[in-house]
Amino acid sequence: MAEKTVILENLPETGLLLIGMGPGTVAGMTVEALEAAKMASHRRYEAYTALWPESELALLEQEIGEIQRVMRPEVEQPDELFVLAKTSLVALLVVGDPLQATTHVDLQLQALEHNIECRVFHGVSITTIVTGAVGLSNYRFGRQTTLTYPYGDWIATSPLEMIAVNKFRGLHSLVLFDLDPTGQGTGDQRPMKPNDAKRSMELMWSALDERLKQFTDPPESILIAVQEATFKAFLLQDMDELPVVLCSDMGTQDQKIILTTLGGLENLDGGRLNCLLVPAWTSEVEDKALLRWKLE
Repeated sequence: MAEKTVILENLPETGLLLIGMGPGTVAGMTVEALEAAKMASHRRYEAYTALWPESELALLEQEIGEIQRVMRPEVEQPDELFVLAKTSLVALLVVGDPLQATTHVDLQLQALEHNIECRVFHGVSITTIVTGAVGLSNYRFGRQTTLTYPYGDWIATSPLEMIAVNKFRGLHSLVLFDLDPTGQGTGDQRPMKPNDAKRSMELMWSALDERLKQFTDPPESILIAVQEATFKAFLLQDMDELPVVLCSDMGTQDQKIILTTLGGLENLDGGRLNCLLVPAWTSEVEDKALLRWKLE
């Protein structure tokens, strides 16, 4: 059978292509995304929010041509990208989908302001893989959050607050893991491991608890009162017994799903890239689905 040729219609001669790479394999990219990347004059791989295995990157480079890595400064101050895009076709390759967990809407808007055409080729994102793979209803997820490394003496409690609010509303939480202990997005990435996540959550738990103890005056509004009560109720539970689902290398052959507790993360190695689901109350079907992933 002859090989089928994919022809991309109306692809601009100059401009910016935001190309979703999918979860971590060349096979997981759409044919359209691969063809668009091949046709670009320059290819940049955004390597600060998520990472592909080096072996798959090498295969991709063989398929589409030379790829240059870029970090946060080159994407957030895209002067060089825009100079190239004025006279040639530039592909920015983004792990997952460029408009999902890693959002480049701002980059689109900046391109528009510079009269640069910007086309998007979507890819499979962790936000679409993980909920169905685990077996929790996609309709019952609240706002997602990212668990950050502590930076010096600064400890962000907002990820824990988001989990608490979601749980109060009966909504599950998707918790992505930080990739960069420095917070600069310039290199030296060390994807967060399960024990890193446990330690970060412990620090957030203590910091939020300490902050709430300092609020001795009556809340200024009903909304603030409800928020404080939500956080306090969440912190009353045993932190180590909080049920979580560790999801590693989703969408690849190395995919692993483990139902455990926050305390149990300390004894798990995880994978190359990890994230957590924190369930709220679960239906009978969701209960059965989760039990598949419980360690014996």
